[in-house]
This record gives sequence, C-alpha cells and structure tokens, in this order.
Amino acid sequence: MSASGTRKEIGRDSYNQGLMITIENQIGKSRTIGHLKGGNGGPTMIFFGGIHGNEPSGEEAMQEVFLGIEENEISVTGSIYGIRGNIVALLEGKRFVDRDLNRLWTDEKIEKIKAKAENELLNEDRELLSIHQVLLDILKTESGPFYFIDFHTTSSKTLPFITINDALINRKFSKLFPVPIILGIEEYLDGPLLSYINEQGYLAIGFESGQHTAKEAVDNSIAFMWLSLVYGGALKRADVDGFEGYYRQLQDSAKENASFFEIIHRHPISPGDKFLMLPGFRSFDVVNKGKILAEHNDKAVLALQKSSIFMPLYQSQGEDGFFLIRKTPKFALWLSVLFRKIRMPALLPILPGVSWADKNKGTLLVNERTARFMAKPLFHLLGYRNRVINKGEILMTSREATAKNKMYSRTWWYRNKKSV
Repeated sequence: MSASGTRKEIGRDSYNQGLMITIENQIGKSRTIGHLKGGNGGPTMIFFGGIHGNEPSGEEAMQEVFLGIEENEISVTGSIYGIRGNIVALLEGKRFVDRDLNRLWTDEKIEKIKAKAENELLNEDRELLSIHQVLLDILKTESGPFYFIDFHTTSSKTLPFITINDALINRKFSKLFPVPIILGIEEYLDGPLLSYINEQGYLAIGFESGQHTAKEAVDNSIAFMWLSLVYGGALKRADVDGFEGYYRQLQDSAKENASFFEIIHRHPISPGDKFLMLPGFRSFDVVNKGKILAEHNDKAVLALQKSSIFMPLYQSQGEDGFFLIRKTPKFALWLSVLFRKIRMPALLPILPGVSWADKNKGTLLVNERTARFMAKPLFHLLGYRNRVINKGEILMTSREATAKNKMYSRTWWYRNKKSV
C-alpha cells in the first residue's frame, strides 16, 4: 500500500503555512493524494479535496487518514483514492483561477473543453480534463460499489453538513452521519462535480466541514472520512481506534442537528455585480421575512419568507450570494420513498402537458401550466427537480431513474429499513 503526504509536514498549530508547503511538495508528483488497495472485492471509495482552491481542509484530512491507515497497518478491503482538485488554485489560495471548476461538469461543457486547442485551454479546463481521466481510469479498472465524497468548506461560520442530489441511495448513506443533510442543491447549481457523477448512477455526497480556515473544519473532515470508510466497508469498525470519538466529534460540531433540509431560494450574483453580505450570518441561522440580508448593486436584499440562511457569501469569488432553506418534514421524506418504490413517477407522462425528454435518463418536459397546477413540492416527492429551459416548458430530471441501486443493494446500510 502507498499514500502521499506525511502529517509531520503538517503541524496542526501552523495549519495554513504547513498545508501550503505540503501541497507545493506534491506538485508534479501526482494528482492522487493517496491510493490504498486491499484484497479482492470490497468497495471503491473516492475522496476529493480542494476542488475549490481556498478550501484546503479536505486535502489535509485525506493525508492524515491515509497516513493513519498505513502507520497503524489497518487492513483495507477494496480500494481507497484521495484526489486533489484544483492544484494551481490551491497553491494560490483562490477559489479558482479562471473559472469555477465546480460549475463545469456537464456533458455539454466537457465536450466543448475537449474540443479546444491546447493553447485555448484555461486553467480549470486543464484541471477538469485531468480529473475526468482519473475518474474514467478508476471506473474502468476498479469494481463497485463506488462511493464518491467531495470535501468542501464555507466562507461563513457553519455547522458541518452534507449536500446531496435527491436520490435514495444518497439519502440512505447520508443518514448514517450525525449532521444536517441538504436536499435539492442540483436544482440551483449548474455543473457541480457530484451532480455529474450522480447522473452516471453512482452514490455521491458532498461534505461541508466548517469555515475555510477553521481547525475544526479539518477535524470534522478527518472524522467524516474515517466514518465513511467504515460505513462503506473499506475498513472494519474494530480497526479504527476512536471510532466513537469521531462520531461524537461530528455530532457535537453539528449541535445534534441531523435533520433534512430543502433549498427553497438562491440569490444569484452575476460577474461585475456589487454584492455585500451583511456581517454576522451563519448557515442555519433562522431569519424572519423582511429581514435585510445583503446589499446587491446598492439595493437591500430581504428575506422572502421565514427560513434559515444557508452558505452566506463572505469572499470575493462566487456566484451564489446566499441560499434559504427549510426543514423537510419526516412525513414528506417517508411519502417520497413510498412513491418512488411503487414507481409512481413512471405515470407522470400520461398527464396532460407532460412528456419524456429522455426516458433513459428520467428527464421530463413539463408544460409550465401543468407544473404550476401540480406544484413543485409534488414533483420533489416523486424525485424530480426542475430547470427552466424557456418560458413555456420546464425540464425536470430525476436521479432515481439512473441510480445504480442494484450495485448497492447488498450493502448493510441500503438494506437498513430505518434509513430514509
């Protein structure tokens, strides 16, 4: 077994400086932070860190966990990969150099990048092509079940939380962790890496561990990775010293909040806009309708309804000023599972104004009048998220249609009836 990086190079008390030195030492060696290969069978678990260059916590956490597995000679089942994201942006401490690497992962955008001449490629184009090839190689050479986990941090103070596309395999696995789970991010963002992976049918979750430079964000990422490796079956629980402590670390950091939340609003920012988030907001803070949240092009931005603020922007780069979220009732979660298991979504195209845009991908074309009549929450229950393509029609996609449920059907967590 082999892993890159050493904790001795990364002093916890000199977190920012030590991590930067480690990244520089790794440049030119490999995009892979670590790769551990165990016996035949078992899962393939792929972790990403630093897709945004100003979010290095996941990169350090992976180095520490890989080193811990090696130093303690822990037996590995299957394969574990640690993948470094936007290398140049990591070195510069910037979210991105030319454009956001986590907004490029659509089939259309990837094909356009592939068609570019070498001298036309931007930094993030090159990063995408490199990471994309790594993914193709892993999927070609390894066997499932595959788990994809992407580490991130936020510019504001926050509880640690999980973001997922709304597929049941994602829900079930995410529910194992004692942190809040955010549904519906795919409805508001175009081209995240995990949405692209989810469209291929694989389990993919994002973990936001805390504020960018907070030491707690590194600790939470380390805890999350150890738990993930055990829950996914790559490591045995008995072999991970302090497993219960890692669970409590996340539980305490999340203040025992493990609820599901739904995104209900995104405040977009365009290039050249002047946006200033009012100080003091933290993710999950409750805000009342009419509360002033930010200034956008010299105009006050108010909360549209009583809700919780989510990922308020306190950095210069970014396309999302903030989101608003609300808690998802347990009954709605249960009902959505029931509807999907009885394949109720398959009946939608018999309704007036609803037709298949791509049946294999579970994509519907819905007349805007029909969409208003049925209401967005009903489509959500059935697993569909919308993206408007013109004034008269809405394109709706479902992650359930492409989910490789059979690949995960024999895992203990998938068979667990208590998980949502």
